Amino acid sequence: MTPWICCRGTGGGATPVLTDPTPASNPPTRPRNRRQLIVDAAGRVFNERGYHAASMEEIAAHVGITAPALYRHFPNKYALFAECANLMADRLVEALDELPADASLDALFSAAARVTIAHRASGGVYRWEARYLNPDDRRILRLKFAHVVDRVAESVPAAEGTIGAEVRSAAALGAIGSITMHHTRISSPRAEKLLVRASMRVVETESPSAVSDSSSGVPSPPVPRTRRAEILAAAIPMFAQDGFANVSLGRIAEAVGLAPSAIYRHYPGKVDILAAGCLQAAGLLSQAAEQALAGCSDPRDALAALASTYAAYSFEHRALTSVAAAEIVGLPADLQRPLVLAQREHIAIWGQQLRAVRPDLNDRQARVLVHAGFGVVVEAGRQLHWHDSDDHRRVVAALMLSALGWQA
Repeated sequence: MTPWICCRGTGGGATPVLTDPTPASNPPTRPRNRRQLIVDAAGRVFNERGYHAASMEEIAAHVGITAPALYRHFPNKYALFAECANLMADRLVEALDELPADASLDALFSAAARVTIAHRASGGVYRWEARYLNPDDRRILRLKFAHVVDRVAESVPAAEGTIGAEVRSAAALGAIGSITMHHTRISSPRAEKLLVRASMRVVETESPSAVSDSSSGVPSPPVPRTRRAEILAAAIPMFAQDGFANVSLGRIAEAVGLAPSAIYRHYPGKVDILAAGCLQAAGLLSQAAEQALAGCSDPRDALAALASTYAAYSFEHRALTSVAAAEIVGLPADLQRPLVLAQREHIAIWGQQLRAVRPDLNDRQARVLVHAGFGVVVEAGRQLHWHDSDDHRRVVAALMLSALGWQA
């Protein structure tokens, strides 16, 4: 990423002539929007490196100022992160509230997409809010997003189907928000067109009746039969609930009946436990995809099976998937690399099946839509409070397929 550098002039050695000042004698001018520059730069750093791996010094360097200068605007990293987390929500609220009350869904989604795409590099910070924001800040942020969902839901026409307007609206916005979660290169106009159309298809989904149940093929984590496996099984729910940085090795050791020092016989450090959990999530997802595709000769059936299995997997392994999604950016590069490769392979499987169903898409467009489908699952799942049931799994799978452009 390209840092913003504030130009700093150097004072001249001669006495300045007040009636004809030269550029070299002018003092450096502080940008009036420096606070905004800081927030935008911080959003990019947090988005790329995670909350705990990012430092105030690194953020300051991206703005072209010193860390002490940064602290004149924000007292600590948490305050800066909280503002970054709220930024996308505030921009969405403003963009949608500026539209007339009778604005069309197309206009609402276009406004949301333009804001999200314009701030793609920094807009995904909100995905960590449940872990790193305090309860009051978390509540405020969720109310803002709820306002955006309600604004869309007001324009969703009444339907006879079984999927509520709020669920469809949140899922559609999840498709748009997905653009902040990946780096697929695509022009802004094309991205907007793809995401708006995907969102329109999502809100038009009335019933999951065309989706079959493929949840029986979702693999389960292996039964922990060793100390190493027990440690991992105990740590993942803690990471999911409290965040990786807030869980100590001592707490993990206590959960499995070990002294803290005994953990090091099985893992070099806490980050290695996190990496093992992310690898387990990647392995289970790969296994689930293979099982879903087994025996599917028709691409449409294969895509439907993938969606049903992915939805079921997301409910079945909620703690594992949430940890892997939120914490992977904070892993060291050597531990992160195999996970990134696994993600790319998984996306490639989806892209291949999607392009077989929709030959109108090129590779990049297919990848953008696959990520949009993943975004649908996240936001629809949240709207359903991740209450696991066959009906909810089928609803989420149906919404995901709509985002992809799959038709029964």
